[in-house]
Amino acid sequence: MKKIFFVSVSVLLLAACKRDITNIDPKAPQTAPPSALFTNAQRVLTNTVTSTNVNLNIFRLITQQWTQTTYTDESNYNLSTRNIPENLWTAMYRDVLRDLEEAKRLTTTLESDTAIRRNQIAVSDIMQVYTWYYLVTTYGNIPYSEALDINRTAPKFDDQRTIFMDLIRRITEDIAALQRSPSSATIFRSGETGADVIYNGSIAQWIRFANSFKLKMGITIADADPATARTTVESAVAGGVFRSNADNAVFRYLSAPPNTNPVWVDVIQSGRNDYVIASTFANTVTTLNDPRASAFFTADPTGGYSGGTPGESNTFETFSHTGTVTTQQNTPATLLSYSETEFNLAEAAQRGWNVGGTASQHYNNAVTASILEWGGTQAQATTYLEQPSVAYDPVNWRQRIGQQKWIALYNRGWDAWIEQRRLDYPQLTAPSTALSAYPLRFTYPVSEQNLNRVNYEQASQAIGGDVVTTRLFWDKF
Repeated sequence: MKKIFFVSVSVLLLAACKRDITNIDPKAPQTAPPSALFTNAQRVLTNTVTSTNVNLNIFRLITQQWTQTTYTDESNYNLSTRNIPENLWTAMYRDVLRDLEEAKRLTTTLESDTAIRRNQIAVSDIMQVYTWYYLVTTYGNIPYSEALDINRTAPKFDDQRTIFMDLIRRITEDIAALQRSPSSATIFRSGETGADVIYNGSIAQWIRFANSFKLKMGITIADADPATARTTVESAVAGGVFRSNADNAVFRYLSAPPNTNPVWVDVIQSGRNDYVIASTFANTVTTLNDPRASAFFTADPTGGYSGGTPGESNTFETFSHTGTVTTQQNTPATLLSYSETEFNLAEAAQRGWNVGGTASQHYNNAVTASILEWGGTQAQATTYLEQPSVAYDPVNWRQRIGQQKWIALYNRGWDAWIEQRRLDYPQLTAPSTALSAYPLRFTYPVSEQNLNRVNYEQASQAIGGDVVTTRLFWDKF
C-alpha cells in the first residue's frame, strides 16, 4: 500500500509539474480554427474597402463623389500627413492577407475531408487574389512572392505586370479546383458555413464570383495587353459570371457595434460633420435626371441636391450629404456587383471579344441593374436610358461607360478610382489648392522607405518614380 501510495503521489506531482511547465491558458488558445481567420479576413477586407475614415480610405474624395468641410487635406490629395499609404498597406497585408494565408495553412494541416479542404483553400486564395488586386492597382510594384514569409524582414518588390499575370493564373486554378467539387460540397463543415459572411459557403456562388472577378481583371489590362485580356475575359465568361443582382458579393453588417457599417461609424456614430457631396458628382447626377439621386443624396436646404466645391472648405448645412441608404448601421457593403460585371461585358463586346450579346445590351443591363440595386424601378431605368446624354454611344464608349460606371460605383470609391484612371472618364480636374495633379497611384509607405530601403529604391526606379503621377502598367491613357 505504501508503494502504491508513493507512485500515485509521484504521478500527481509529475502531472502538476507538467502543467506548470507548459503554462497553457485555456482562455487564450494557441491557434485559431481556419474558419475564424477566414471570417476576420472578410470583415477587415470589407471594412477597408468600404471605410470613409480619412486615415485609411479617401477614394470618395479623390474621385470627387464626396468632399470635405472644415479639414480639406485629403480632398487636396495630401496623403502624407495622416500616413494614408501606410495605413492602407498595413490593413491589407497584416490583417487580410496574413489571416487568409494562415487559414490556408491550418486548413492543410487540420482538415481531413478532401473536398472541404480543397474548397476552403481555393476560396481563401480567391479572397487573396482579390486583395492583391487592390494593392497592385494602387501602388504598382509591391512585395508579393516574399511578402507573407515571416522570415523575410525585407521582402523584395515584384514587378507589377508579373504579379498581375500570376493573379490571373491563381484565380483560374482556384476556379478549376471548385468546379471539381460535388454539388453538395461546401467551404466549411456543417455548423461553420456562417463563417463565410458573403456566400454562406455556397460553392456555386464562389465560382460565379471568381469568374466575374477574373472578367474584371481581364478588362483592367485591356489597353496594356489586349491578347491576354481577351483570353482572360472569354475564359471567365465561359465559366459563368454574375447574372443578376442576386449574385452580388455582399457583406452584411449587423445593427449593433462592433460589426456595423463603417459609413455609419464614420458619418453618424462619430457625430462629426466632415463630409458633403462634391459638386462634380451632384451636378452630373442631377443634370442627367438620374433616378438614383434620392438614394445617393439627402436634400439640401432648398429641397434640391447640391454639392460643395472639391478641395475647398464647405459649410455642412448648405449642401447635400450622403443618403440614408448608405448610413444605416446594417447597410451591407458590396465587394463585386452584377452592374459592374455588365459594364465589363459591354466593354468587352465593344472591343469585339466573344462574350455574347452586344455592347449596347450589356450597357443597358448595367445601368438598369444599378438603378434597381439602389431601389429604383425598371420603368425609371428605361426612361433614363432613353435620354441622348445617357444612351449608349459606340463612338464615345469610353465616356459613356466611364461616366455611368463612376455613378454606379457610388459608395465604392476605391473601385471608382481604378476605373476612372483606366477609362479617363469622367475627366476630373484637380482642385486649385491640390498638392499635386490627380493621383494615379499611392506612394509607398514610410516604413518601406525606412526599413526596406534597398528594395524600395529599386521598386521606385523600376516604376518611374515613387510619386502619385506615375502611371501603372495597365493605365495607358
